[in-house]
Amino acid sequence: MRSHPVDRPADLDVVRESYDRVADNYAHMVATTGMGDIRRHPWLMASMDVFADSVRGLGPVLDVGCGPGTVTAYLAERGLDVSGVDLSPRMIENARRLHPECRFSVASATELDLAEASLGGILGWWSLFNLPRDILPQVLALFARALKPGGHFITGTHVGDEDRVRTEAYGGVPVRWTTHKWRPEQFATLIEQAGLLPLAELRLPPNEFSGPTVVIHAKRPEAPDS
Repeated sequence: MRSHPVDRPADLDVVRESYDRVADNYAHMVATTGMGDIRRHPWLMASMDVFADSVRGLGPVLDVGCGPGTVTAYLAERGLDVSGVDLSPRMIENARRLHPECRFSVASATELDLAEASLGGILGWWSLFNLPRDILPQVLALFARALKPGGHFITGTHVGDEDRVRTEAYGGVPVRWTTHKWRPEQFATLIEQAGLLPLAELRLPPNEFSGPTVVIHAKRPEAPDS
């Protein structure tokens, strides 16, 4: 039994099935349109480069909600010891096919068994917005405990005041999930309440693929000198 269990979202199975349905289309759109490919988005790539430099030498890095593995592979190219997990088995199949040099496994953010202070870095890169509002703080606290003192966390999410129920996505594929949007200051407060120190925030305007978004980079505070 995990020492810090996280509540299971009521819609977890429905969300998993939805992402399985869109996985092939999503991987194709990343390759053909640049959606989700940080190499084609300078501000996002710069944010990830700062994260990569910050965690170098601190230990393993975990990409939670890695999708088809695009960001996982980018960080591996930067020389990091990184692996990816995703709720969707079909997303993981695509990740392994596209990036056979990387390590991937199937797991929900709410089902991870992470040892205390075991990771140098964690990503929640546009992968936490499906978590219900009462469960996201639990997951963030899990991440904070799993980071080594001085370890780093980076996340990106959708900005707004409302929840949006999606019924189709990525080429009109039928889905059923809720996008929980946050104001940047609310999201930063949740991260801080989990025990992490926000270091930087990048707000981005809407583009052809998304409404406004925010990236937040935070760290677990260093252990006090004994």
